[in-house]
Formats: sequence, structure tokens, C-alpha cells
Amino acid sequence: MIIVNNQGSGAIAFAPLEHASWHGITPTDLVFPSFLFAVGNAMAFTMPKFQNMTNSAVLRKILKRTFLIFLIGYLLYWFPYVKLNEAGEWVMKPIANTRIFGVLQRIALCYGIAALMLHYLSKKTVITLSVVFLLGYWLAMYIGGDYTMMGNLQILVDKLMIGENHMYKGEGVPFDPEGFLSTFPSVVNVVIGFYAGQLLRKKGKDYEAITKILLAGAALLTIAYFWNYVFPINKKIWTSSFTLYTCGIDLLLIGALVFILDKTKFNKWTNFFEVFGKNPLFIYLLSDFIAIFLYLFKTEKGQTYFSVVNQTVFQKILPGPWGALLYSLTLMFICWAVGYWMDKRKMYVRV
Repeated sequence: MIIVNNQGSGAIAFAPLEHASWHGITPTDLVFPSFLFAVGNAMAFTMPKFQNMTNSAVLRKILKRTFLIFLIGYLLYWFPYVKLNEAGEWVMKPIANTRIFGVLQRIALCYGIAALMLHYLSKKTVITLSVVFLLGYWLAMYIGGDYTMMGNLQILVDKLMIGENHMYKGEGVPFDPEGFLSTFPSVVNVVIGFYAGQLLRKKGKDYEAITKILLAGAALLTIAYFWNYVFPINKKIWTSSFTLYTCGIDLLLIGALVFILDKTKFNKWTNFFEVFGKNPLFIYLLSDFIAIFLYLFKTEKGQTYFSVVNQTVFQKILPGPWGALLYSLTLMFICWAVGYWMDKRKMYVRV
């Protein structure tokens, strides 16, 4: 996520490190849904402790975590709260133009909705509701507009709910890829991740569990392949086919990882990745803060330090897309180093 969100300037990034322009999918498009899948997977190992808590305590815990993650995401988009005006003076950034939805906000909402469903509803009801989310979203999008960026139902709903000033404008127009309506199929990524984790927790990572996970992954990929013909795979409006496609890949990946790590015992290489897993929220925020400050401060010539660093360092070392990739890798390793330092001192940020 750090790498794909922070490509260097001075060159067009490699195609696999860019999101699909609209319909279709690239490796980059797998990152966010896989994060949601991982959230659900982790919930399978942490939610059993809810059984020893009162319903009111569980509700408070879920709502508190949802609120805090959403708030952090919102404040991150408003940060650094000030900007330079035309007179070169620092003034407060107007809250009226702050983006409301976003990556952390979607994680918060998907966690909150999925956690409430999984704790308070039966498995049959959760599965039924998940199917309703996928089919209902397809029906709503089909009836409410088309599948273009400016003609789909999601953008119309967001304009009515929050207004254009609070929407993402990275596409050149007010359009939020993490809009309200597409949150519902995104919840299913968490739910499927949860049931995959629950199967592994109960079955003890044996061959039966691995086989079931791999077969489920193949089944979801097959359904997504055919659904794509009528409801195209598209991350930016998070189509139902996109949910099933990404979950299918994630199931195949987690099945393969369980086999490699637990059956072949080839696991000496995982320490590097565990650093990220132990402080994911803090490391993600750190990467964004570094990028924000590099864009915020400028030289006397009016260039951002982000541009200067890329042009004078990374594009000199490796011109073109390799230099852009080197910048993102360097930022990722800096964040990893901070996470490693925190891990060695048993410093963990939890919400």
C-alpha cells in the first residue's frame, strides 16, 4: 500500500503499479481489498473473546474502534490543517472542503458493519445479508445509472449525501472511489476473510482446511469471471464482481501461504513482513505524513521537496520508472525501519 500510494515523480510509473483507469484490474487494485480481507481474517482470531463480554461492552468496543479509525482517516485528509494563501501567509484549510470518505474511513465502516453482523447474527443470516449486499448493489447500480464514472449511482448518492466539496478530486472531477454506496460490497471482503480465518482457526491448518480454501477461491474466481460480462470488474466503483474476484485471489494466496509456512516450514523470510503487521496503522500514517510534508514545504523557486528529492536524487540514480519505483521503495524501507525500531522496544499502536 505504501509503494503504490507513493510513486516518485519525473516519470510514469510501471503499469502494474497503477490502478486500472476504469474497468479491469491491475496488481495495485488488489492491495486495498486484500487489506480488508486481512482485517476479516484477523477478526476470526480476536472476536472469540467477545463471547466473554456483555453485549453492551461488545457494542461499545466495536463502535469506538470504528469511530476512531474513521476520525483518524478524516483528520489525515485535513492535515496539516493550514496552507499558504496567495499572499504567502499561512491560513487554516477550510473544513468545508475536507474529504469525508477515504481509505481508513472505508476500513472503519467495513470493520464496524462486519463486526456487528458477525457477532449479533447467525452465520446463515450473515451469508444471506452478504449476498443481498452484492446482488442489491448490482441491481441499484443497474437501475440508478450506468457504469461510467460520471453516470453511476454511487457518485449521485455521494453528491446528495456530502456534496462535491467533500469528495475526492484526484480523478479531475468530484468522484470518490471510497464512496458510501460501494461500502456495502466492500463489507463482503471482510466477511469472506473472517470465514477463511475461522476455518483455519478451527481446523488447525490441516490439508482439509487448505483444500476447502483453495476450492472456494477457485469458485469465486469463476463466478467473478462470468459476472464481469454484465457487471464489469471495477475497483473505483467496487463492483460485486470485483469483490468476488479479489476474494478469490486472496483465498488462493492465503491457502498457498498456509501450505508454505506451516506444511513446508519455509518461514524464515517472514520476519521482514511481520514488522508491518505489528504496527500497520502507525506505519501507514507515517508514510502519509512523510509524503504530506514533502509536498507541503517548497524551495525558494517554488518547487516542492517531493519534486526536488525525486529529480535530484532518484531520477539521477535511475532515470524513468525505475527511479519512481526506487523512491517508493526507499519510503517503504524508512517506514519499515521505524516499525522495526518500535517492535524491538515493544511499542505497538492499537485502536
